[in-house]
This record gives sequence, C-alpha cells and structure tokens, in this order.
Amino acid sequence: MSEPIIELQNVGVAFSAQLRMGAPRFWALEDVSLSLPRGARLGVVGRNGAGKSTLLRVLAGILAPDRGKIRAVRVSCQLLSLALGFVPYLSGRDNAILSGLMLGLRRREIERRLPAILEFSELGDFFEQPVSSYSTGMFTRLGFSVAMQVEPDVLLIDEVLSVGDTEFQKKSGDALRERIHNGTTVVFVSHLDALIKQVCDCAVWIEHGRSVMQGPVDAVLAAYHAAAPVAIAAQ
Repeated sequence: MSEPIIELQNVGVAFSAQLRMGAPRFWALEDVSLSLPRGARLGVVGRNGAGKSTLLRVLAGILAPDRGKIRAVRVSCQLLSLALGFVPYLSGRDNAILSGLMLGLRRREIERRLPAILEFSELGDFFEQPVSSYSTGMFTRLGFSVAMQVEPDVLLIDEVLSVGDTEFQKKSGDALRERIHNGTTVVFVSHLDALIKQVCDCAVWIEHGRSVMQGPVDAVLAAYHAAAPVAIAAQ
C-alpha cells in the first residue's frame, strides 16, 4: 500500500447548540483516526448520527477540527453529496453551470460539457425545468452527472449511490469504477453493504464520533454488524 495522502489523528469536531459564548457543545466527531493511501477506496460505515458526513466535510477541508491533527499532501478533494445546494428556481441546466463553476471548471468548459451531463443524467426535458420540480433521484442524477466532469485527486461520496433507481445505481457505480481505475482515491459513505463491497477495498467503522476499526472491507463489516445489538442497546 502506498504512503498516505491524508491522515487523521484523534480528530474531534464540536458544534455549539446555540450561537452564544459558553453554550453547550455537541461533539459530532470525538476521536477519529484513519489513514488514506493514494488510490485507496475507503468505505465509511456506521449508524445514523455516527459522524460519517462530518468526517467527509473534514476530509474536504470544509470543516476544521477542534482538536487532533490532520496531515495531508497537496491534493484536490471533491465532496459529492445529496446536499448539493442547488438553487430551486433555476433550471437543471443553470444549476449544472453553477455547480461546475463551484467545482472549479471554467464557464466555457462546463458549457461544453452540458450535452454529456444531460446524456448521463437522462433528465430529458426536465433539464430545462426548475429543480424545485425534481425528485430526490433526479437531484442525484444531476449532481452525480456534474461531478463526473471534474477530476479531483480524492472523491468523497456521501450516500449518493444509495439513492435512485437500480439502473442508475449501476450506471453511476460503473462510472465510479472507471474513475477509480484512473487512479482517483475514493472515500465512500453508504448504509448498503453490497455497495461498500462493490466499490471499496478497505473500510473504517465510525461509532458515536469515534473510529472503532479500519481494515479490509469484509472484516470491518463483520465486526460492525456483530456489535450492532450491543451498540443499539447502549443508545
């Protein structure tokens, strides 16, 4: 395995319950350590509220840790999430342009790639309609199709492949595997074991804001599910 391009050591992230001095703090991450080698396909597993999405935002540089250390080489990271921040009253086309600009593409580049985005998303006439009329699956199609036009060093994926119809899940999974073969490092959050096994070659288990285990996918999933009854009883 190659040298890590990102390492987290005992990282914690806290949020204040209220916007005032001295307000109680909620630790979304308490103590997370992990190593991400270049070219790895790391799956992140854990129950709702475990801190998985917060972890992705730390890796993307959106959130800074309140404690612990991050060591990273110079790499570009892209977060692909269902919380895409589309503007509801704009069309799919206009939101694709805005998203492409936010992902670092020049306007001319993203406009040149609009036909490919439309074809991959299979939105048809809805591409010209306001995204306020979109279903969750259509949001996913548009967001994933735009993201596939960008080539970051590290692709961070939050549940996206778990949403939508089976055919698009397969299509997006195939596109992701092609990206992986081109050397992109991937961190993938999903509740679906089948997708984790399909996409990833290693995994990390997050529980109550803490990293419990990192290792081969099958071993981590087995330990995670074996501990599930105990963890649920403790909540």
